[in-house]
Amino acid sequence: MASETKEPGAIRIKHVSKIYDPQGVHVEAMRDCSFDIAAGEMAIIVGPSGCGKTTLLNAIAGFDDITAGEIFLDGELISSPTYQIKPNVDRMVVFQNGALFPWKTVIENIAYGPMVQGRLTKAAARDKAREMLEWVCLNGMEEKYPEELSSGVQRRVEILRALINEPRVVMLDEPFRGLDAVSKTVMHEFLMQLFCNRNRTMFFITHDLDEAIFLGHKVVIMTTRPAQVKKIVPIDLPWPREHRIMNSKRYLELKGEILEAVHEEAKKAFQAGERELA
Repeated sequence: MASETKEPGAIRIKHVSKIYDPQGVHVEAMRDCSFDIAAGEMAIIVGPSGCGKTTLLNAIAGFDDITAGEIFLDGELISSPTYQIKPNVDRMVVFQNGALFPWKTVIENIAYGPMVQGRLTKAAARDKAREMLEWVCLNGMEEKYPEELSSGVQRRVEILRALINEPRVVMLDEPFRGLDAVSKTVMHEFLMQLFCNRNRTMFFITHDLDEAIFLGHKVVIMTTRPAQVKKIVPIDLPWPREHRIMNSKRYLELKGEILEAVHEEAKKAFQAGERELA
């Protein structure tokens, strides 16, 4: 059970449903969705566009309520139809569109959270931010502004800004979308390095199956809307990983299995879209 784990960050999603505007257009985003994420696990969520992946992330983060079911963090109820713990530093989100303050420098952006929450003094927060920048070879970038950084560096700063709060769970919504293929490989290695160093539970949404298999301890495949769990595929590849593993026989077997399941749901979503347009 999640409550018995020694490490923090275990998530239990139990029979969760979400209906937007139940008295009006009645959009059913999730239906009876259930699965567990172990503490310290990298769980990758894939599925057709619009199937409800981000809806689930928002429910775990506390940004949105649910219509039915329960969500637990380390055995504690954090969301139900009648109860919701609002967003806090236990659950940090890295969004796909970026959220750095353009008027603050790199070190100010990273240090901002624990400083304004009063958990660290300004000096202590900046010292910790500087240490984190050294972890990922960004020392020397402290006084630069976001507009002076490449997209890949901005992504790294945003992830550090989440991790400095020492969350139990880090949630990432397609954080590397829009990066070129080479930049993505570097970011994957960066995230794996951070994960191995900090061992935080990660809930990671992507449409990139190579990204999912390379990074994940398991891949959760969602159905077309309303989202349910179609299949959970454990990724039984050595950890930590190097990109050369993407040419291995087992990697290609896993990709074929996941691709078949995702493609089936994508076809359903496409056909449903055609009917709606008709």
